[in-house]
Amino acid sequence: MVKPKLRDLPDLSALTQVGATLNVKVTPKAARDRVICEEDQIRVFVTAPPENGKANQAVLVLLAKCLGIAPSTLTLKQGQTARNKVFVYDP
Repeated sequence: MVKPKLRDLPDLSALTQVGATLNVKVTPKAARDRVICEEDQIRVFVTAPPENGKANQAVLVLLAKCLGIAPSTLTLKQGQTARNKVFVYDP
């Protein structure tokens, strides 16, 4: 299976503060993976389906790549099955 190439990802490294919460709106089964920054929310589009946590894992990896951190430092606090999610950065 070929991994999709990720281009034009925004630099969100300014948001990497200990204990920072990230409000994320997720759209699963999108045409391509991408991240859009809006005023107070981050919109993440992933191609993964919302089955068995596949979309959540894809969002976690994509968000960590934009933040420039390891995926293990992000924790999903709210929204396991919802489109609106809250991630916490805890190194």
